[in-house]
Amino acid sequence: MKKNMLIPLFLFLVFYLLSFVINDTIRLDLIGKNQAPSLSHLFGTDWLGRDMLLRTLKGIQLSITLGIVTALLSTCLGLLLSLLATFNPLFDKLVAWLIDLFLSLPHLVTLILISFVLGGGFKGVVIGLMLTHWPAITRVLRAELLQLQTMPYVQISKQLGKGFWWRARHHFLPHLFPQLMVGFTLIFPHAILHEASITFLGFGLSAEQPAIGIILSESMQYLSSGMWWLAFFPGLTLLMMIILFQCFAKAFKHYLERDRSYGHYFNG
Repeated sequence: MKKNMLIPLFLFLVFYLLSFVINDTIRLDLIGKNQAPSLSHLFGTDWLGRDMLLRTLKGIQLSITLGIVTALLSTCLGLLLSLLATFNPLFDKLVAWLIDLFLSLPHLVTLILISFVLGGGFKGVVIGLMLTHWPAITRVLRAELLQLQTMPYVQISKQLGKGFWWRARHHFLPHLFPQLMVGFTLIFPHAILHEASITFLGFGLSAEQPAIGIILSESMQYLSSGMWWLAFFPGLTLLMMIILFQCFAKAFKHYLERDRSYGHYFNG
């Protein structure tokens, strides 16, 4: 199981770190424009002579960074709101109402509206993704916490005078650790795909940024001319990265279900 978990993670990290190692400037070369894939340009060149391999690596770097930031913020927001719902019955009703509200709204439309209102760009997309990806994990964490509150050991700690945040650190967080990790790994590829979708539609990252959505959007007007490599390789690379991370997430989920020795990190 550990081998099945580490192999896709290793390949994912190698590809991600490769985008940082290759620091070559994406140069314009009008003489070498519209070249098909070859040994000198593995992914070909675009209509301005830019190397598509470099553009794809930079786009993957931006997408993964955005996905990590979004997944981390969404998970932390979900944990905070679920803890607040447990802290006070009034907060619980408010959080439950917010969860129902956001889950009832069309996901992609809400993301586009939030990103558009915030002016797009990296900040707008991150905030939009965070505000549309927290309800699912918050609902799971809130249900777990409501059940934990009725456990005898939690009630005993409360009767012994232990405060809410002490109970949260020693009782709640160790139990919620698998849900938090699985929630993070599930939000990450979802956020990347949604970022690429709204950027492709023109509501996400700005055109000067080397995002995969920008690359795919620009390539649409050249596909009819036979320049298939402009969309094929960036799209395939994005798909491969998501599949690798999902393989890791699936193996990691099984590992957490079998190994319950992580609680000591919170009880030390």
